[in-house]
Amino acid sequence: MNSATKTLSLPSLTADLLNQVNLNIDNTFSTTWKRIGFNIMLRQANFSKRSGTPVGDITYLLMLWVWLKVDSVGMFSRDALLSFSTAKKDALYALLNREDLDWRKLQRLTAKKVLKVSSKNKLNAFVIDDTVKTRRGKTMPGVSSHFDHLTARCVMGQQIVTLGVANDEQFIPIDNEIFISGRKEQAVDYQFTDGRSIAAKRYQKSKQQTKPEMVCDMIARAIRGGINADYFLADAWFATKPILRMTIEHSLVAIVRMKKNKMKYRLTVNGETHLLCAQALYKQHVKGCWQTLNNVPYQSKSIVVELNLTSSDKAPAQWVKVKLLFVRSISESKQQASKHDWALFLTTDSQLEEEKILEVYALRWGIEVYFKEAKQKLGFLKEQSRHYSAYIASIHLTGLRFCLLLFAKQEEGSARLSGVRNDFEENLNCLNFASKLWGLFKALIAGALSEMANLTKVEKYDMLSKIEQTVVDFFTQVMQMDSFTLRQEALE
Repeated sequence: MNSATKTLSLPSLTADLLNQVNLNIDNTFSTTWKRIGFNIMLRQANFSKRSGTPVGDITYLLMLWVWLKVDSVGMFSRDALLSFSTAKKDALYALLNREDLDWRKLQRLTAKKVLKVSSKNKLNAFVIDDTVKTRRGKTMPGVSSHFDHLTARCVMGQQIVTLGVANDEQFIPIDNEIFISGRKEQAVDYQFTDGRSIAAKRYQKSKQQTKPEMVCDMIARAIRGGINADYFLADAWFATKPILRMTIEHSLVAIVRMKKNKMKYRLTVNGETHLLCAQALYKQHVKGCWQTLNNVPYQSKSIVVELNLTSSDKAPAQWVKVKLLFVRSISESKQQASKHDWALFLTTDSQLEEEKILEVYALRWGIEVYFKEAKQKLGFLKEQSRHYSAYIASIHLTGLRFCLLLFAKQEEGSARLSGVRNDFEENLNCLNFASKLWGLFKALIAGALSEMANLTKVEKYDMLSKIEQTVVDFFTQVMQMDSFTLRQEALE
């Protein structure tokens, strides 16, 4: 998604549920909290307090406030806190600012509960992406300058790298990390109480690690924690050799978008070996050789090549066989495609079919939906605290809220407790990419239209054309095939 592309309406996981007149969100939230066994997971993550309001009660309040139509923890404390607890505002901020709490482990345990319910016998894929939260202010610590892909400019703020698991029904966030760049960094202007604490160590890593290093650590932690997947999906900003090496080491099939840069691929033709970049491969072996894909508005051309995954010229070469898939859209409005209007995908499974590559990669769209929900509905980095520990708490609290919503959908949708829950379930089903993106629902609508005898042939044709265009637009957005994104990749 970007400013140059018309943004399509996205399914909201929260709006229909939370805007119901007769819904007491605190009752629904409390029921979900108990069913998922959140207090048990708090103990497993070593959350504890020596005195005062129990840690479970304060965590409950910190997760609940975003759905009570208030803009901050402070406003919640002033206007609604007494309705739920005798705890004071200071107790909420004290927990947010604690340096020893392992919010990452708590989110991973919660995500595992959701995955256990939802992912039986389903194809799962690790999905990685980042998003930028603009945060201004000369006294705001822990921020730096980042390139925002949505606006194509540099902004001051925080960049959050998120890892999740996607299947054809939903996306489940399992880990987050803050990345601080070296540009215009505003360092933390206070001392951590304990330099060996979780928050202090994560702050140092956020400055020292590269994003590929963060991704490799996040995948390794997820697998050690018992979360597994079949595929690894990422856009071109994460398609690096270290990350591809990591996927092979963990037996993951990588499907990633590649940049059109100077990375060389080894191609053998008629016994002769050539080292060619993406642009050269396109000109010599793809241009004029496009093939039409079934059920999708794209043409493609695949080439099996070898890629040296060694980053250093001094290290021994590590050649692996990969499949490159060149894709361009079919547009009736264009007589001739631009030289930039094609995208490049890579998979480490050279036997994977072209349609399957795009079908699985489409699951990456779930993380875009999550980022939209996180920023608009789930309190993403809205806690008003300057402490780095609160930043960490906020990004994981956002993921925890999303996981609880997914769990509520699974539990209450299956029990069919009320019409409200059914509406909630219908919105979540909008993430069923396998049917939406591959034409099934178009056929169903077309069949319904054919039964409407009062419609003329012209009216039916116009409606089907509109449906088709909507699907094409949505698919273009999901696959990042819009002209803005393609031009940005060309510039890179």
